Amino acid sequence: MMKRNLNDLLGFVTVAREGSFTRAAATLGVTQSALSQAIRGLEERLQIRLLTRTTRSISLTAAGERLIHTIGNRFDEIETELDALTALRDKPGGTVRITCGEHILRTTLLPKLTPVLQQHPDIKMEFDMSYAFRDIVAERFDAGVRWGKTIDKDMIAVPIGPMLRMAVVGSPDYFSRYPKPKTPHDLTQHNCINQRMLSSGGLYIWDFERRGEKLNVRVDGSLIFNTLTPQIDAALAGLGLALVPTDEMGDHVEKGELICVLEDWLPKFAGYHLYYPSRRQPSPAFSLVVNALRYSAPGRRS
Repeated sequence: MMKRNLNDLLGFVTVAREGSFTRAAATLGVTQSALSQAIRGLEERLQIRLLTRTTRSISLTAAGERLIHTIGNRFDEIETELDALTALRDKPGGTVRITCGEHILRTTLLPKLTPVLQQHPDIKMEFDMSYAFRDIVAERFDAGVRWGKTIDKDMIAVPIGPMLRMAVVGSPDYFSRYPKPKTPHDLTQHNCINQRMLSSGGLYIWDFERRGEKLNVRVDGSLIFNTLTPQIDAALAGLGLALVPTDEMGDHVEKGELICVLEDWLPKFAGYHLYYPSRRQPSPAFSLVVNALRYSAPGRRS
């Protein structure tokens, strides 16, 4: 029976996931030439090409696709099990990787996780700032953070914050030049600040609901962004109306810097949730993180 080299297989899995020998070598802590040689050796032993290489990129062959789907998750399971062995130690440890937006990291994750990190110095946290819909399994994140209504049903979702509400806002300067909209349909006559969705590439359609009546409005305007912060900045500058979550606006409304309109058309929706695969065997470190982030509504026990 041909002897298998698991290091070479791990090298292949890492290259396939990173899409780059340079990044994969950095992740594994080896030289790029050593990693390239290991992959060539694996292909020679298997007598089949796994990667198609060009001067600018690499891609998986059909055999490579089959191999990564077969063994990729096995390495994840081994790593998770090794992390779980820390339960046999006096202190939980290991690295927990989370992909999330900058706002929720600053306002919720870091404040809640600070005591955990202070009490358990062997736990390490890695945060990936992204508003895109990431495949946390393929990209080897332990968890991600999204609004509850956008999480796939095969994931475990843990609320980490209260219900949220969207708000249509504009500056006093803007409303000194344009009338306030009375219905969502009036927005078609306004300069609205659009958002390009990172997941689909399309523009976000503003949706409204009041007493069971639902409306979708395709707005238009002179500005398009793909994150929330510049939309708020543009609204503050009087450049148009923005549709943003109320928790992202800070105290601009209280200070009179922004004015909310169409409030009766904007119901609450499921807020931020931590999500992770249902088949995941949580390590002690990950369990501590989940428990620290779990939100319990006022008046309810955790």
